[in-house]
Amino acid sequence: MSRPAALSGFPEWLPSERIVELAILDTVRRVFELHGFSSLETRAVEPLEQMLRKGEIDKEVYVLRRLHAASDEGDAGLALHFDLTVPFARYVLQNAGHLEFPFRRYQIQKAWRGERPQEGRYREFTQADIDIVGRDTLAFHHEVEVALVMAQVFRELPCPQAVILVNNRKLAEGFFLGAGASDAAAAMRAIDKLDKIGPLKVAALLESEAGLPAEGAQQCLDMAAIRSEDTSFVERVRALGVEHPLLDEGLAALAAVVGAAHERMPGALVADLKIARGLDYYTGTVYETQLTGYESFGSVCSGGRYDSLASDGKTTYPGVGISLGVSRLMGVLVGRGLVTASRSVPTCVLVAVSDEESRRTSDDIAAALRARGISTEVAPKADKFGKQIRHADRRGIPYVWFLDADGVHSVKDIRSGDQETADPATWSPPQEDLHPSVRLASPENEENHP
Repeated sequence: MSRPAALSGFPEWLPSERIVELAILDTVRRVFELHGFSSLETRAVEPLEQMLRKGEIDKEVYVLRRLHAASDEGDAGLALHFDLTVPFARYVLQNAGHLEFPFRRYQIQKAWRGERPQEGRYREFTQADIDIVGRDTLAFHHEVEVALVMAQVFRELPCPQAVILVNNRKLAEGFFLGAGASDAAAAMRAIDKLDKIGPLKVAALLESEAGLPAEGAQQCLDMAAIRSEDTSFVERVRALGVEHPLLDEGLAALAAVVGAAHERMPGALVADLKIARGLDYYTGTVYETQLTGYESFGSVCSGGRYDSLASDGKTTYPGVGISLGVSRLMGVLVGRGLVTASRSVPTCVLVAVSDEESRRTSDDIAAALRARGISTEVAPKADKFGKQIRHADRRGIPYVWFLDADGVHSVKDIRSGDQETADPATWSPPQEDLHPSVRLASPENEENHP
């Protein structure tokens, strides 16, 4: 059988890369739980009609169909979820009677989209979400909270400095309407393409698709260029001379979020008025996140406020959430060599085997070390000790344990060559060697990390 080809868009990490991913997931889970979010996992599929209601995603949805279904049977009306927010909204509606509101959950799970694979964009990917959902109302301070929780995650990850960019959909829509747009949604889609096609082409789209006059299109471009770490953006928007009640509402809401975040964690949130987000269930605050020095890579974390995604006709469950694209983050950290793992295996110690007759003794030593939480392997073959040491070195295992003919135990650090007598009932490695660690690969990148 020939070597199988890689399947584009479905990442499979090497062992050392998987250690990086696990370090990210461990940090994410710890920070989320530290802030009181409960873990959930939802099913992989949702009704297709529900998936297609949530924005410009219909061409990317994977549907389910039995291999031997009859030609006239069609699909089962089910689709793999393309994010974790839509299934979470469905979960809330189904289980509202068993939940205490505001309900706080985190979810770390796979999702699927049939988009064109490229750097950081995959057809199968892992996301890590937090959401807070209320019953009928949800206070704005949760819009600050979820962003700062994610900012804390980034501060503890081995990655370049992250900046969470924030805007408000009401602000954008109100400005477009006040500037003369006949189709605010088209204007939002056009502005969302600024980084990809540039201001000249966006201006043309604003005029041809959103119905804006040339002056109004320029005002929209001027608005989209506004960015600030504090609430000074309010006066800069006002200075453009556009008025609309929805704009007033959006400006007040965004100022409240940015102002509160600036007091708690200065610089973590930056108002960026070109941020739009493509999914149409967002109704207020929206977030995107860039890594400093890697802005061209795009957003690695996004989300926003949604007021009507979950409703049973009597009760509405507004929410706000933010999602870390774990696979997308891996794409830049691993793909560009920004991080390195201290070793490619969890194993800390390899117990040498003198001969096959004494393997049972080596197994007992390993069991004693494992009982104290030290990841341990036993050598696969009773080779010469030099070969066993080289085996440990190739595996990335830092220590080799020996038992000599006189019954004396010793452990060798194969990196330094130091060897000392040891007792398997009491010996422990330095804390930094107990588990693999992940760090930024170069001092230059470490300067960007808080």
